[in-house]
Parts: sequence; C-alpha cells; structure tokens
Amino acid sequence: MTHTPDAAVPVQQQEREADVVRQVLRSFEACTDPRLRQVMQSLVHHLHAFVREVRLTEAEWSEGIDFLTRAGHITDERRQEFILLSDVLGVSMQTVAVNNEAYGGATEATVFGPFFVDNSPEIAQGGDLSFGAAGEPCWVEGTVTDADGKPVAGARIEVWEADEDGFYDTQYGDDRLAARAHLFTDADGGYRFWALTPTPYPIPHDGPVGALLAATGRSPMRASHLHFMVTAPALRTLVTHIFVDGDELLDRDAVFGVKESLVKSFDTQPPGTATPDGRDLHGRSWSRVRFDIMLAPDGT
Repeated sequence: MTHTPDAAVPVQQQEREADVVRQVLRSFEACTDPRLRQVMQSLVHHLHAFVREVRLTEAEWSEGIDFLTRAGHITDERRQEFILLSDVLGVSMQTVAVNNEAYGGATEATVFGPFFVDNSPEIAQGGDLSFGAAGEPCWVEGTVTDADGKPVAGARIEVWEADEDGFYDTQYGDDRLAARAHLFTDADGGYRFWALTPTPYPIPHDGPVGALLAATGRSPMRASHLHFMVTAPALRTLVTHIFVDGDELLDRDAVFGVKESLVKSFDTQPPGTATPDGRDLHGRSWSRVRFDIMLAPDGT
C-alpha cells in the first residue's frame, strides 16, 4: 500500500514519517514464517497510513490505548469485548465474507457472535432447546443437503439464541444453560426442534464498545435472529443466523450480519392451533419457520 501524503504536510515531514514506516517494515524481514511476515507488514502499512491520514494526536492515541485497556479489563470467560468491537466495526462480517466464498446455492454465512459455548446439551429430533428460557415457542424445521442436493445424514446442528428479554444464558451470571442445544440430522437430512421465536436485543453496551456506539450516534440493537452452526464430514462448516422477516432492524443491525437470503418468515400461529408434533402448548401462541441448509464442499 502506498500512502498518499497530505499536500499540507511539508515534504521534509512526509519523508520523516515515511522513514518510520520503513524502519518498522524492515524489523519484520527476518521473520521465517512468510504468512506472518505478510500479515504484520501489511498491518504496519495500514496502521501507519491511518495515523498519517487523520493526523492522529497524542491525546487521541492515548484515548485509544485507554479504550483498548478497558476492553481488556471487561473481557472474561463469559464476555469478549474484542469480538464486540470487531463486530460493530464490520471486521467480523468482512472476515466471514473473505473466508466463505460464494459456492452455487450454498447457504450464506454470517457472524459467529460472542455467545457460543461448547458442550451444549443434545436434544432428539423434535426436542425443545429452550430449557425453561422465557419466550414464545417456535417450531423450526428443514433439511441439510450438500451442493448437489444430496441429503446429509448425521450433520451436527448447533443452535443458540437469546430469550424474550434479550439475554443469553451466559449473561445471567449463574450456571443456567438454556436456549441452546445441538442435534443431528436424520437419514433424510431432516431436522426439527422447538426453540423460541427470536426477538431483537442490544449487544452488551455497558462497556467501552457501548460507549463508542453512543459517542458515534449508533444503536446497539441487533435484528431478531436464531444462531446455527452446521458441521459434517467433507463439507464446509457453516456458521449463520436466520432473521425474522418484517423486523424493522433488518437494515440497521448493529453488527452488519443480515443477508437477504437469511431472512425467513416466522409464521405466527394463533392460540389453540395444532402443533406439528401434537405438543400441548396450553393455549399459547407459537410460530413456525422452515430453514433449508445447503453446505459447500470443504476447502471451497
């Protein structure tokens, strides 16, 4: 990358600044890992170009360091402020785009988010992943196929979501485990389970990332969504969401995760409507959605 100097900056000053860049770039020349050397030198190019372009003041630099320090202090095993920062700057979605190239009709990927946890409970086909979390019941069904349309049996589907109050189980500060589970597709590639009808919620905004959004006039709200991660041998792992058609936040999702192909109709069913599996919902309303998933080949 070549930095375009500000015409108002004297030539002698431009050269002094360019010399700093050259010194830092040379410091990485002895790196024996060519990929690491490429990444670090490109990072230096872009960071120094940013500093020179905006004429960053020392006070602003200090404030930026303080911001990152506060992000580190608030990060723990339950909260990852740096993922939030990456999300709200669009870096997470850009990385997803770079690493999940379009492949025919394969289902599009979107951001992973900070609320996935390992070792979720397994549920059977037709099981309920809410585990007591508050919200309207939602019947979710679909099939998993490969790019040739062949059903994928035994694919692992991880699902997680927030409750109707907009909180994931990990945000409550206790040991609850709710609104998350995994299941496996049947011999025909089908899956079905009970979840909660997604509702909009804010990303955690009581920390430095929230302060950044407030200072720049941005909302912390995320469009209503349900998380999926689908894995199967020889196929590309898919991390994605589905979003609720008609949600007014679809065009201003705080982390830029919405894609048109992932917007689905969550059809509301009036109280008393018969459920697909005969479940008695005791007079409550519920919704249903279909999400058919196509996985790209591994390595594409």
